[in-house]
Parts: sequence; structure tokens; C-alpha cells
Amino acid sequence: MSVVLKVTEAAQGDWAVVQVSGEMDLVTSPAVRQQVHDAVADGRHSVVLDLSDVLFCDSSGVGVLIAARRLMRSCQGQLRLILPARGAEDGSHVNRVLAALGVRRLFEVYPDVAAAVDEDTAPMSA
Repeated sequence: MSVVLKVTEAAQGDWAVVQVSGEMDLVTSPAVRQQVHDAVADGRHSVVLDLSDVLFCDSSGVGVLIAARRLMRSCQGQLRLILPARGAEDGSHVNRVLAALGVRRLFEVYPDVAAAVDEDTAPMSA
């Protein structure tokens, strides 16, 4: 029995904050992709993906993150990820996967929503 992916969106100022929890895999990742596309279609070009409650992420999930980054860059938008140092259980699974695949440096990563939507806060180093 797999964990159901839950994707919700809330606005924080100019930012669309997409909260993702559960597992990002081949079956569930398209829901995250759709949410990012919907935000852009609604004219929101600043998106935060809160992945702090993602328990598992496979290559299809990483593909969605890379595609979201490409989409945001194509519309001169911004994409920020929330990957807390101690996120889902003991350390962020997504952070480990991105680092293992060598793509972690492609993303602006923040520890929480407040930091991600604050223009004066610098992203965490890879």
C-alpha cells in the first residue's frame, strides 16, 4: 500500500506555495507537475514547492522538479524548494536524492516557507 500524495496550494504574497506530502513517484508525480502548470496558467510566476513532508521521491519525481524549474525559467519566474535539513523523519529524502543525482545545485533551497518567500533570505548552500 503506497502513501497517497497530497498536493495543496496557498498564496503568500506574490508566491504560490505548493505543499506536497507523501510519495512522489511515477504514479503521483504528475499531480505536482499539474499544480505548477496551473499556478503558471493563473499568472503566478513565483512558486515555492514545500517538499518537507515528502517521504519518498524517485526519478520521475526528480524529473517533475527539473521540468518545473525549466518551466519557471521559461516564463522568467522563480522556483524555490523547501527541503529542511531534518525533514521527513531523519533528513530530507528529496535532498538526498537530488544530491545523489548531482542536480541539487540547480535549485534554490530554503528551510521553511517564511525564508522561501522572503526576498532578503539567501538560499541554503548545496
